[in-house]
Amino acid sequence: MTSKRIINVLNGMPTSDGAGVNLTRAVGQPRLRNVDPFLMLDEIRSDQPDDYIAGFPSHPHKGFETLSYMLSGSMAHKDSTGGEGLINSGGVQYMTAGKGIIHSEHPKQDSGLLWGFQLWINLPAKDKLQAPSYRDINSADIPEVNVKGSCTARIIAGSLTSFDAVGPVERADIDMQMYDIKSQQEEAYSLSLKNESRGFIYVYQGSIKVNGHDVHSQHIATFAEGEVLDIESGENSCYLLLAGEPIEEPIVQYGPFVMNTQMEIEQAIRDYQAGTFVSA
Repeated sequence: MTSKRIINVLNGMPTSDGAGVNLTRAVGQPRLRNVDPFLMLDEIRSDQPDDYIAGFPSHPHKGFETLSYMLSGSMAHKDSTGGEGLINSGGVQYMTAGKGIIHSEHPKQDSGLLWGFQLWINLPAKDKLQAPSYRDINSADIPEVNVKGSCTARIIAGSLTSFDAVGPVERADIDMQMYDIKSQQEEAYSLSLKNESRGFIYVYQGSIKVNGHDVHSQHIATFAEGEVLDIESGENSCYLLLAGEPIEEPIVQYGPFVMNTQMEIEQAIRDYQAGTFVSA
């Protein structure tokens, strides 16, 4: 089995979004526009309410999916389909924007640590105009397995080789995999993925070595063809592993609209301005 090719290791970019929410952008920054099929990964981490309290007021999306995963704190969701929910520590919100949705996300706390991630996942052209949908996934519904020694993995999507557990998020067309992997002690182990899969590792605490490359906190390592990731985890290290088969279609993005052509983007803007996206 061949090792996955590590393409680059980059640091996340500090930025802000929504109503002034401070965050770190790993995917979607100027040096890493996307990792097909993934369009964006943001980390929100602060115990200062001014960094997050204003949240993300109502805004539109079209042509892709969002997945929010909370490590600590609570975030409320409301959208124009009538979808509404509260994500707590360890839980996931999974939303398909499809042909158009308007939603809002607001922290349901005024103090304490808010720590989580939002991932944008592209849709192929044939699915971009599907009906929007929303789903809450509780922490208890996300399986956790022991990888080796002190190392554990929460399986959000897909399944790890040698384990029967399957994550609750399904994107069969790209064979999506998403794991939250943590080690209390130094550990060395290997993870097997399909040769066709592309993706990245985002370290959010501590440091690891992946296929000989050092990756520190708030850094991202992208990978391409190959079948094995050899991991050396440091003490108290945590990272997200995302993998999927690339869609390999043109990506034309204008803010929260992601389509295949500029003409489709212009149509999305006209539809939104005409009020065909019902406000949440």
